[in-house]
Amino acid sequence: MKALIEQHLASALATLKANGTLPDDIDPKIAVTRTRDPSHGDFASNLAMMLAKPVGKPPRELAQALVDALPENDDIREVAIAGPGFINFFQNDAAATSVISAVLEQGERFGTSDFGKGQRWQVEYVSANPTGPLHVGHGRGAALGATMANMLNAVGFDVQREYYVNDAGRQMDILAASVWLRYLELCGETFPFPSNGYKGEYVKEIAQNLKNQIGENLKHHASAVFNSVPADEPDGGDKEAHIDGVVAQARQLLGEEYQSVFDLGLYAILKDIKEDLGEFGVEYDEWFSERSLSDHVKTVVQKLEDAGHLYVKEGATWFRSTDFGDEKDRVVVRDNGQTTYFASDIAYIDNKLERGFDKVLYVFGADHHGYTARMYAACEALGHSREKLDFLLIQFAILYKGGERMSMSTRSGEFVTIRELREEVGKDAARYFYVMRKYQQHLDFDLDLAKSESNDNPVYYVQMAHARICSVFRRGDQLGLSFDRKAGLESLNLLVEPEESELLTLLATYPELLQRAAINHEPHQLTTYLRDLANGLHSYYNAHKTLVDDDALRHARLCLMQAVQQVLFNGLTLIDVSAPEVM
Repeated sequence: MKALIEQHLASALATLKANGTLPDDIDPKIAVTRTRDPSHGDFASNLAMMLAKPVGKPPRELAQALVDALPENDDIREVAIAGPGFINFFQNDAAATSVISAVLEQGERFGTSDFGKGQRWQVEYVSANPTGPLHVGHGRGAALGATMANMLNAVGFDVQREYYVNDAGRQMDILAASVWLRYLELCGETFPFPSNGYKGEYVKEIAQNLKNQIGENLKHHASAVFNSVPADEPDGGDKEAHIDGVVAQARQLLGEEYQSVFDLGLYAILKDIKEDLGEFGVEYDEWFSERSLSDHVKTVVQKLEDAGHLYVKEGATWFRSTDFGDEKDRVVVRDNGQTTYFASDIAYIDNKLERGFDKVLYVFGADHHGYTARMYAACEALGHSREKLDFLLIQFAILYKGGERMSMSTRSGEFVTIRELREEVGKDAARYFYVMRKYQQHLDFDLDLAKSESNDNPVYYVQMAHARICSVFRRGDQLGLSFDRKAGLESLNLLVEPEESELLTLLATYPELLQRAAINHEPHQLTTYLRDLANGLHSYYNAHKTLVDDDALRHARLCLMQAVQQVLFNGLTLIDVSAPEVM
């Protein structure tokens, strides 16, 4: 109906241009919204007020001209002008109830559209360094990224889901060194473990696996591990310099065997990450290796050099990112000849866009706030439009249990993993809780609330609405009360109760809500909608009997129930939350 009214207003505009009432060069954006107050109709437009200033006529006069030029529409029973020039549209009862037929006919397709047809988008999310298990902080990016991809796909975009595997660089070297040191401990060596090494139990498990595979073959290097290594922080030194020294020693002492230790840690943790995300309902089309970019990094550095965007200072090669709006220039090649993380990121941007994506959506943590400007700068310097990149900077999720805040530090090893969270509250609660707040807002994840079976628990409340409808149909079967969908659809005019009207309106808003939430990257709008729909269902259930003796009314109400059940299912599916039939 909203789209139809917009088409009619566009037709009225064309008519007024043709008869000279409006100039030909006027081309306003037509906006039609649902009204909050039923006395103001079902839909409203401020088109006349938008035209008033450029045309130089009173908005109410323009509103009347638009109303007079509107095509006839049997679904609209009244069009009224209100206030300073709003145009309010009142739909007839048959148009209001027609949404039930649409839902039941389209089923799981209801709400989907071709809005993004022909556009290839990539959504990259999580992409956590494979240096440890995913903790609950990563879970929010996983849930939001996956839901965002699902919603974009539902409204017609061709979506590719990608995880960028940082399988190169300093953090992975620190992991490899940490695994080797734990291995040496298992071989009987004793020494202070680096304060900036990875200390989690998972590192000890990987080290044990290494020892199981090779025995004590690498133990003979132990005596030289800390030779010429700068002092650690507890000894008055610098922890960063100390761990870098340990890494350098590990590389030198292990030689070719270093890569085996490196890969053992990488693949063990990556396997764990893939399993955790899979059980969390998060799947990817591509696991993209940073290592695979090694040649492309050289190519983009040369491309930037050829375009005059690089310069050398103090032995390092710098990218003139300030020319493209960044706050300072950035190093792409260090004075030792090694390329930086940022150089790899530049190559990755170029690689993505060379694959033909119309838009690349990064789902990053809020700690990447200072990173976006340099990413846009690199994109533009490589000859791509910065409009092709978009960033969702997600605020942190903080887990509480019994009122106590829980730690999420990967380096110290004291953290709650996604697996532990899922095992305690279940995938459904975790997925729902993660997306029910704006991604720009911090999320306090209340573990006790997520496990509770109460109306205060939002996922329980929504799932109960779906289960309650299923129970109505089971009860009908037990009582021997028939349900004839065809007869119900022919009797929808009997749905006249205020609670029924509210449900009809909510059902009708789902497609536009889904599209708006998808293009604005706001999955929380979907959970808010589901909560409202569940609330409408519970209110209706408590106020009116569905399994009435009157056949026509019973069939109509069961059709309404079935439509609500379908939309609850559709919305929950996009979040990857189950729609139980029994609770």
